[in-house]
Amino acid sequence: MATTTPAATSTADQPKIKLYWLDQSRSQRILWLLEELSLPYELSIFHRDPKTRLAPPELKEIHALGKSPVISITPSSGKPVIIAESAFIIEYLLDHFGGESTLLPRRYREGEEGRVGGETEQWLRFRYFMHYTEGSLMSLMLMTIVVLHPKLTRTPGKEIKNSPVPFFIKPITSSIASKINTAFLDPNFATHFSFLESQLSTSPEEGKYLCGPNLTAADILLSFPLMAAKSRTGLTKEKYPLLWGYTERLEGENGYKKAMEKIVAIEGKFEATFKL
Repeated sequence: MATTTPAATSTADQPKIKLYWLDQSRSQRILWLLEELSLPYELSIFHRDPKTRLAPPELKEIHALGKSPVISITPSSGKPVIIAESAFIIEYLLDHFGGESTLLPRRYREGEEGRVGGETEQWLRFRYFMHYTEGSLMSLMLMTIVVLHPKLTRTPGKEIKNSPVPFFIKPITSSIASKINTAFLDPNFATHFSFLESQLSTSPEEGKYLCGPNLTAADILLSFPLMAAKSRTGLTKEKYPLLWGYTERLEGENGYKKAMEKIVAIEGKFEATFKL
């Protein structure tokens, strides 16, 4: 759980925030952060193509890449600021609206402000995991989705391994999928999960989160790949009890539940990630 003291801003000067939300995407993390920061916001809802599972072309009208999350922040005077990429959005929101929130750990130890090496372990972990999530772990998750997700193959409803192909080709596609799993994905996931397990066991101040005793935005960022990993990537309670428990704690956070309930109220249902 995070504690937040919002930055002092009068209602008249409060920028207008709009989140362009896409189902089963990383945009849910931004919605969660907005709830944690107690910021007023507007939601613009988009849905994936039911066959290709891609974002709709309308998102390109907001940002050229047509991806989600994207936010627009309109100040009381001036043009909207359009921001894409999860980590950048999180950093921008914390810079302007974080106040005294524990979502962003204190950077320097007392009396060591501005000194190289004077950073707190909590802050160093925070900055590391803000980059690690998208740069290291998500690349594996995306490969897993492409290889294993039935609706992202050339034939919707079939995995690559089980795609309908001529009988003399089928052993090739099956072998390719199996080799990707056994030679690359499985050992890499094991390395990452073991690493995260060790990081949790050595969390500062014996904290139950990766950066210490308080929920941070880095935990929120990491939630998406970990929640997806619980289905078919070798993340089990038996092998990685600390990481499993950590992921379940994230799913039990009040801010996460509020964000989920907001979507259920609008959409009638909520699915955090692709079902692998």
